Amino acid sequence: MIMLWPRSVIRHRQSVFHHLETGILRYLQKGSTLYNGHEEQVTHNKQWPFRRAISEQSQSANQSGSESKQAVLPSDDDPAETYQDDDSLRTVLLSAIRFMTCFFVMLVTTIIWTFILFTLLPFPSARIKQSNVYGHITGRLLMWILGNPLRISGAQNANLKAIYICNHASLLDIILVMWLIPIGTVGIAKKEVIWYPLFGQLYLLANHIRIDRANSSSSVQSFQKVAKSVIEQNLSLIVFPEGTRSATGRLLPFKKGFVHLAIQTKYPIVPMVLTGTHLGWQKNSLRVRQAPLSVTFLPPIKTDDWTTENVEKYLHMVHSIYAKHLPLSQKPLKMGPDCART
Repeated sequence: MIMLWPRSVIRHRQSVFHHLETGILRYLQKGSTLYNGHEEQVTHNKQWPFRRAISEQSQSANQSGSESKQAVLPSDDDPAETYQDDDSLRTVLLSAIRFMTCFFVMLVTTIIWTFILFTLLPFPSARIKQSNVYGHITGRLLMWILGNPLRISGAQNANLKAIYICNHASLLDIILVMWLIPIGTVGIAKKEVIWYPLFGQLYLLANHIRIDRANSSSSVQSFQKVAKSVIEQNLSLIVFPEGTRSATGRLLPFKKGFVHLAIQTKYPIVPMVLTGTHLGWQKNSLRVRQAPLSVTFLPPIKTDDWTTENVEKYLHMVHSIYAKHLPLSQKPLKMGPDCART
């Protein structure tokens, strides 16, 4: 049995996985400035294995200490205004080739990490971290294959112990989140996620968290267990606060779960604002389009003094911050009290 293996064997295996993890991540980050605190513009490049990352240094990047210092996306950055869809036969065929290539790559990496996670069954925290390595490698490979123009900014906020929240309008959101969240981040998703091909089964094996959205009392108890577990294991969290994908790309009302988690853990909240993904991979479609995408990590929102009496207030505040930083085509149609979901 694995549990009865000698300590020397276990230490050796952990050392091997540590070197594998650090070596792969160092290779992936070579030539990239994603984690140097500056804005990164990812452009097309035919060099294998990844596109070249060009860093655009900004003098204000290291001075944005609060959400009020973040600039609102200008109107000319609205993907809905700048992107024009191409329905030519060539484009459709290229999309199909990219989709099948992505599926094959994900199949290969999933098989590899399934074996790795099985060997780590006695170590729940190690499985979560290895699944993050899987996400970094698979996510970046998939985005390279898909070839969407991508801008990443605020990366200095992407290495914190925090509750990361992300707007959700496309399966591209999941790929980007897999790639960009820090190592040691546990996901929270609906229990039906296990039925997603490849991703769902690995999600379950990796010891990420599933909740029953239909049972509110069960969800509350689950969040209490989650808060206790992440504190004990020193993990971060990633949550999609809308609870479902937006069919139009517009921001939906937020559920209260992430606020309760913030109150219980006292972790800061780091909003990840994604734009253009609803155009790149539309809901109920298998075609991936070359729409421009952007990911912005906003400054962390402190929650040290949050209390349960002001949940609605905090929910409205975070929702308003999101609405401020989204382009016009993705802003919510309603604000105020309507920004909350039960």
